[in-house]
Amino acid sequence: MQRLTPYAGIIAAVMVALAVLAFRSPTGSPVPLVATTTAPSLTVLPTSVATSSAIQDAAAHQAIAATTHPVAPTAHKKAVSAVASVSAPTPEPVASATPLPQSGNGSLDAAASTLRNALVNILCSVPAGSRLHAISGSGIIIDLKGIILTNAHIAQYFLLADKGVSCAIRTGSPAVDTYKAALIYLSPLWVNANPTVLTEALPSGTGEYDFALLAVTSGGPANASFPFIPLAATPPTTAIPVVIASYGAQFLQSEQVRTNLSPTIVFGSVKDIFTFGTNSIDVLDLGGSAAAQEGSSGGGVAAASGELVGTITTSTVTGSTDTRSLSAITASYIRAEFARETASTLTSLFAQPTAASIADFAHEIPLLESIITANLR
Repeated sequence: MQRLTPYAGIIAAVMVALAVLAFRSPTGSPVPLVATTTAPSLTVLPTSVATSSAIQDAAAHQAIAATTHPVAPTAHKKAVSAVASVSAPTPEPVASATPLPQSGNGSLDAAASTLRNALVNILCSVPAGSRLHAISGSGIIIDLKGIILTNAHIAQYFLLADKGVSCAIRTGSPAVDTYKAALIYLSPLWVNANPTVLTEALPSGTGEYDFALLAVTSGGPANASFPFIPLAATPPTTAIPVVIASYGAQFLQSEQVRTNLSPTIVFGSVKDIFTFGTNSIDVLDLGGSAAAQEGSSGGGVAAASGELVGTITTSTVTGSTDTRSLSAITASYIRAEFARETASTLTSLFAQPTAASIADFAHEIPLLESIITANLR
């Protein structure tokens, strides 16, 4: 059984609005996995994944409506709403970057500081009159050379640079333009499976293949060493405490997204685990929190080990944030899927100069762009 939930990073907006990306997460009770199911789906894993027969189908598809946030052009100072049927509730209290919240767990607090320093906001503008909407999402620097992990549904905007689309990498509280970046990887499987997300009113997906990598091209530190959090190799299990960081923007007006956007930092735990396959841990259910809102797509989930264990992909976006459901794909899934798609490893990619990685992937951009632009005509 499949369920479509909004992306935590993409919210469809009117033509003049800026969208905040945020895929929605699975809802409802798991049902037994049906062996004949052919469409992609998430299946819930028991706390111990050793017994694959206990795996449940979690009706996986998540609609895209939580991670991107619509933002109107500077001249239009309109309040942004993710979905027309959703009336924005009174703004929820969200954790500010300063002061950094404390969990009482020294290791997790240290991980929170590292994660916050590695957090970026990705703000993309589009030409006036186009069918596209500007968006605001999140990303995490995962390598000292300035490599940023985000979602494919955010990074696809970088494919359209020759169509007048411009993206800035912002940091700080409030967020300000800091870096420029270029693609070094975007899953072709995601693009082929989701060619119309840019123009859909309420796109949906599971989070599968929804990852991309950017490399900073300008604006970096003088010593060329960026603040970063390393990508974990193994996934967490249920009940593990985590810290979540993003640039949530659902409760801000367009102008506030541009001028007064601050990080959302919250502590929580892994509520459940899901798989795209059989017994691998591919998706984390993080429950409800202030991070479960538009603009959080591409945000990070870190464990007390000081490693990034997941990247936010989907979330429900209605009701109070503490009643929502936020999901993230695991770092181990991203590593494994990258290896499957490229016959290489992220370790190898990170070892080469970013300029070489940008040049290598540039050859892939025309084909990926053509898939997306075919649906813009």
